[in-house]
Amino acid sequence: MTVTEKWDRRFLDMAELVASWSKDPSTKVGAVIVRPDKTVCSVGFNGFPRGVPDAEEWLLDRATKYAYTVHAEMNAILTANEPVRGATIYTTFHPCACCAASIVQAGIVRVVVLADATPERWADSFAAAGSVLALAGVSVDLIERRA
Repeated sequence: MTVTEKWDRRFLDMAELVASWSKDPSTKVGAVIVRPDKTVCSVGFNGFPRGVPDAEEWLLDRATKYAYTVHAEMNAILTANEPVRGATIYTTFHPCACCAASIVQAGIVRVVVLADATPERWADSFAAAGSVLALAGVSVDLIERRA
């Protein structure tokens, strides 16, 4: 395993830990933004905005949950205390099209994702996200989940 692969695994492990903080009963997603010098800039997980209660009835209602949820990638970008231009984002779930656009706009240059089967309901959004990232020159590396 190369040095880069070791760092990628470490930060993906961290993203999995951050994902465990999510209250979402079906899909827990974590993201870690890392500076070029391999130090952590920000973390985020999918969940309701600050001040919005994690009410079980809202978490169990898909339409409400989707309407209220801030995605892990967006949470990490929004809570960074500095610009993230030139950084890498590690995430446990492929970014959706909206998050991909935000990643590009924030100046993140690399996305590292745990490779999993794409749920059918997200296939179109993931395809659009891949196009946005590719068109903007953001590299995407898929890393297999550990057995």
